[in-house]
Amino acid sequence: MATGGGDPSAPPPHSTPQAARQSRWIGQQYADITKLRELAARHDRAATRAQQRASRLNTRIEKLRHQATLLREKGQRSLGEIPEIEQQMKQHERDIDAATQKAGGAPVGSDVTNLHYRVRKLQQKVVDRQQKARNYELKAATKTQKTAELKVKVDRYLEAARTEEQEAAAFRDRADRLQMVTEHDVAAHLSATGAAPAAKKEGTDEPPHTL
Repeated sequence: MATGGGDPSAPPPHSTPQAARQSRWIGQQYADITKLRELAARHDRAATRAQQRASRLNTRIEKLRHQATLLREKGQRSLGEIPEIEQQMKQHERDIDAATQKAGGAPVGSDVTNLHYRVRKLQQKVVDRQQKARNYELKAATKTQKTAELKVKVDRYLEAARTEEQEAAAFRDRADRLQMVTEHDVAAHLSATGAAPAAKKEGTDEPPHTL
């Protein structure tokens, strides 16, 4: 009585050296794909971090610009008060001239000296307003300079983010290409291992004996 099937001592197709090397190669390809995607994720994270820093700096820049604008407005308001003070000074000077002419060479009275004092006080106010306006302008210029320095940092962070995004895209493309190749190799490997037992079984089956 004949029995079907192959030789039990023959190794299965997947245990041959060639099949083992193919399996190890496919496993290595999957490991490479995982590594490439990990590198892409790291570059994506670095790009996001750079964009986050740039966004925070942009917020700080806008805040500094707003503060500089407020300081310049305060300076303009201080300068805007000067014409009114100067009008008061001119009025006091006219009053001084009128009082002096009225005295006709007599000693200057307290009313005239009081007007001179008021003129000096008003002159001091003008100088104070001008100094305050200059201080506001200096602070505004300092903040504007700071925004320029921060803008340079923002440009560097954005450039770094673009570079990281390009690196991430390159690694993803490599991973996608390698995955396509690996899936093709896996399909071919499965087809080969599935076809070999079937072919061997067909070659070893014997027709039944007739009596």
